Amino acid sequence: MRLTITRQNLQRGLAAVSASIPSKTTLPVLSNVLVEPREDAVWITGTDLDVSIRVRVPAHVSEDGAITAPGRKLLELTRELSDQPVELRARGHQLEIGCGRSRFKLNGLPSEEFPNLPAMDFEDGWSVAEESLRRLIRGTAFAVSTEESRPILNGVYWELADMRMTMVATNGHRLAKMRVEAAVAHGSSADFIVPPAALAHVERLFDGDGELALGRGGNHLGFRSANQEVYTRLIEGKYPNYEQVIPKDNDKVARIDKNALEATIRRMAVLASDQTHRIKLSFESDRVHMDVMTPDLGEAHDELELEYEGEALRIAFNANYMLEILRNMPDGDVKVAFRTSERAATVEPVDSELDYLCLVMPLRLVD
Repeated sequence: MRLTITRQNLQRGLAAVSASIPSKTTLPVLSNVLVEPREDAVWITGTDLDVSIRVRVPAHVSEDGAITAPGRKLLELTRELSDQPVELRARGHQLEIGCGRSRFKLNGLPSEEFPNLPAMDFEDGWSVAEESLRRLIRGTAFAVSTEESRPILNGVYWELADMRMTMVATNGHRLAKMRVEAAVAHGSSADFIVPPAALAHVERLFDGDGELALGRGGNHLGFRSANQEVYTRLIEGKYPNYEQVIPKDNDKVARIDKNALEATIRRMAVLASDQTHRIKLSFESDRVHMDVMTPDLGEAHDELELEYEGEALRIAFNANYMLEILRNMPDGDVKVAFRTSERAATVEPVDSELDYLCLVMPLRLVD
């Protein structure tokens, strides 16, 4: 194997796959990246067995072949090289790197030891817009559960239909659901439960406005464009019926500027309890009063003007949950709807074209 590549292209390829390299592993080859020259490019692959990333970067290939080399060390070294062409050459199980007058040798492992990527059926798969997919991920993935007791909730539920895509995530205390109108090409309707780490890679790597191919192979899902591929293991099981928990009869409605509400809650959260993060809100016809009292820390009060329809209501929320929801809402007014102080509240953008709804469960009021 022998190739010449610009330092910038080599660094870009290594940086793209480095996020899939595990920090600790009992399999030494997983700390390596697979380097495979093909025609006028080189493919670089990293994996932790759950998520695999493969990228293609331009290169001048003199001799085909393949080798694995320590991924993070190779990236660290590439960052320090001068802006001159970089020559990579495999000799046995060593990767030789030359740049200007600099010469390095990294001990690698045979390419045959590197795990195979999942077999994927892209021909009978789907084609979706990158921009629509990124919007769904940003709007929902933050709400997944991190508790291991309910592994189904550790993933994002993704529904594909002919003219729309829907993503839902929840941890049982908050929920985010977004639907976008999108032409989903060829594949029939389907649904998956996708780990959020894989979706974070997809959002980061597929940052254009083109089309993205999706394929499924067994319990794996693949995302592919001309120069980048992401493969992930899916979470098995049946996702809960999320529509059942979304209230349809919340009759007390507040309309308030999203940025003003977020800023006020952020200030109040400074004095909230580290255990509950409880913040109390009292809604009146033209304003909301916010109160925090933490015995060993202090107390805080603030208020905001708003439009409110319905009887006066006192309710308490986890400030962190509210802030996460508001951070992902588009700028402008949001509609917050309630029924009682014990039932879930919903948050939606008012003027946006987004079909986006978040739900948050209240905390017990403490006087």
